[in-house]
Amino acid sequence: MSQSTPEERLRVALDLFEVGVLMTRSRLRREHPDFSDEQVEEAVTTWLQERPGAPFGDYPGPASTRVLGDDQ
Repeated sequence: MSQSTPEERLRVALDLFEVGVLMTRSRLRREHPDFSDEQVEEAVTTWLQERPGAPFGDYPGPASTRVLGDDQ
């Protein structure tokens, strides 16, 4: 993957994000079979906004100093 372009790496990251959302939706349906589709989507939205680290970019550690696009 080190030879991939920035566009390819972004696509992979976005695909992985989508997989995470799908997995969370599946988990919520399994844990709450009584939830309507609307309740599942509300729970997914809540998870996206309130999971640990969400307000700070997902990772609870210090912010990265890396400059995007500066891969050499």
